[in-house]
Amino acid sequence: MSKSSNSLLALALLFIQPIFMASYLIVARGAAEYIPPISLAFWRWTLVFLILLIFNFYILKKKFKIIKKEYLKLFFLGSMGCGVCGAFPLLAGKTTTIVNMGIIYTSSPIFIILISFLFFNEKINSSKVIGLLACLIGVFIIIIKGDISLLLNFKFIMGDLWMLGSAIGWALYSIYLFYWKSELSVFPRFTLIAFFGSISLLPFYILEEIFFLKTDFNTLFFFWVSFAAISPGIIAFSLYTLTQKYLGASTTGFTLYLFTVYGAFYGIFLFQEKLELFHYIGTILVFIGIFLVKKKIKNA
Repeated sequence: MSKSSNSLLALALLFIQPIFMASYLIVARGAAEYIPPISLAFWRWTLVFLILLIFNFYILKKKFKIIKKEYLKLFFLGSMGCGVCGAFPLLAGKTTTIVNMGIIYTSSPIFIILISFLFFNEKINSSKVIGLLACLIGVFIIIIKGDISLLLNFKFIMGDLWMLGSAIGWALYSIYLFYWKSELSVFPRFTLIAFFGSISLLPFYILEEIFFLKTDFNTLFFFWVSFAAISPGIIAFSLYTLTQKYLGASTTGFTLYLFTVYGAFYGIFLFQEKLELFHYIGTILVFIGIFLVKKKIKNA
């Protein structure tokens, strides 16, 4: 493939990948009334694991000693990347909008910087602090819908708080995925992360089935589980890996901003959601915050 073709493919991937990544917000809203959230998260990652296992079984069989050495780390990555980030958006989708979910999730890079500073001694300066504060203020404006009385009275929509937890979970997943170097290649490692993600969700799935909502294994169930496993799961992950290969980690990070745009598009056109003034203000503050932090990282 020629250099110009590679450049065109890389540019296309930058815009195409978030289409699939943001489609999980469609699942969170669309499946909310049909499938219990933990059940959907559990079966989604179980299906992802089974599909990936078909292609990675013999590799994993040969790497059993490495798996024994890394399984605790893989369990943590699975519980954060698939457990928290798999279940929390589905819980959020019951009470909040796709627009809110997309904007709040975009704050994840800020939590990456904050956690890296607190636990990994990464340097932080006044400009980064301003960026962090701008982003956090932007997120809280979204959560309180621009109404300070909701903050003073501690009245929040639970869905927004679930999504904030998901953003923090993705930050933890991203940080430790970077710091914990593995002897496994990308897809065998992802197969095991999906497996341990399912394991981390299993006890909560059982509790949900017994005490809250039972799963109805009907056509809608199989549709939403398959869609969640394939579109925002395997396709989004594969395209993200390919995008990183061509563009590098820093540029690929911009897919998260497009995630917000596509999320808003899905919310407006598929679920008749509306953009309010507080959405614009919160989004501007979040983007300014991320820009300040990223800018200083490059100049550091």
